[in-house]
Amino acid sequence: MQEPPAHDHRRLGRELGLFDTDPLMGAGLPYWLPDGAVVRHVLEEYIREVEREAGYRHVYSPVLGKRELYEISGHWAHYSDDMFPPMELGAEQVVLRPSLCPHHALIYRARSHSYRELPFRMAELGGMYRSELSGVLGGLTRVRAIHLNDAHIFCTLDQAVDEARAALDLIARAYADLGIHAARHRLSLPGESGKYVADPALWRRATALLREVLDSSGIAYEAVEGEAAFYGPKIDVQIADPAGREATLSTVQIDFHQPERFDLHYIGPDGAKHRPVMVHRSIIGSVERAVAHLVEQHGGAFPAWLAPVQLLVLPVSDAQIEPAHKLLRRALDQGLRAELAGPEHGTLGARVRAARLVPYHAVIGEREAEADGDLVAVRLRDGRRPGAVPGAELVARIAARVAARGPGLWDAGEGGPS
Repeated sequence: MQEPPAHDHRRLGRELGLFDTDPLMGAGLPYWLPDGAVVRHVLEEYIREVEREAGYRHVYSPVLGKRELYEISGHWAHYSDDMFPPMELGAEQVVLRPSLCPHHALIYRARSHSYRELPFRMAELGGMYRSELSGVLGGLTRVRAIHLNDAHIFCTLDQAVDEARAALDLIARAYADLGIHAARHRLSLPGESGKYVADPALWRRATALLREVLDSSGIAYEAVEGEAAFYGPKIDVQIADPAGREATLSTVQIDFHQPERFDLHYIGPDGAKHRPVMVHRSIIGSVERAVAHLVEQHGGAFPAWLAPVQLLVLPVSDAQIEPAHKLLRRALDQGLRAELAGPEHGTLGARVRAARLVPYHAVIGEREAEADGDLVAVRLRDGRRPGAVPGAELVARIAARVAARGPGLWDAGEGGPS
């Protein structure tokens, strides 16, 4: 088998100890190693924080559902080829869900809603499953077990455009924080096949609203037929890997179909029942595909706030072990992901090379250990050496940089040689 190119996340994932697969677990079912689990966990917490700030309420829902649920949603009629076969449980059939939206529709439907509660923004980082053929599986980009950053906004028709536009703004913010660059925006429309819901009025209505969202946002886009969801058009945010191959990472959809299928409603100011609009949106798509892209985008040199190890403490000799442990404890107490690599791991040069992707190196030699102010010599992974700074100051700077989620490592104006 031909080895993937150097930038490929499958190669980097193995080399950096981020994730792997095992035939006994099965194709398309990767497992996460400790450093990869750190990246995933930080990414998930970041997304939840961004969503909370934007007014989303988080839920959990099961990864199984009765076949009847997906018959109501339309997945069984239009999407069953991509679903795993049903499992028999007594007289019932249950399936691994291919999507979270039917579950969220049921959660919304569980109680009555007033127009005063809308928009109601429901989010979940939830598992779902796709019966992908073995030939298309690869690394983290095409898997059978997917963890989707999904959300559904239940709103009035008048609110739908603003909510969809706000979702695009959230996507742009996340891309800026993560160092992701959108290749293009695509308005995905239905094609000629029979996999789409047959309701021309629904398609025209939803398409017109999405065009309004894009036009009012000033975003250049192209309309492409045959790429829509089976129940409605969508805005796809496309990314490209270093080889130029495109994939969809983020989506925004306006859906009239499922509110009708699940008989969703809210009580309007007139006291009567009204049908809500369902806005689907995913900021980073699946966690698996997002991490795969981040690995390739950054070559494993993640932004400092996302890096598995943010600070490596390097005592030059055994004589500096005590101040090295003091700095390590200080960093850990500030919430940084820090490790110590002592002389038992090789020469200083060898240790620096082995940790070439760690954003910050703090070298403590004889001169630093004996200096007033508890100094450390700072090295950055990009090769810069800002000079010696007090350990407490270094930890505070890194913590501030991590909290701000900035892309850079060190500014010349922060002190020390630039």
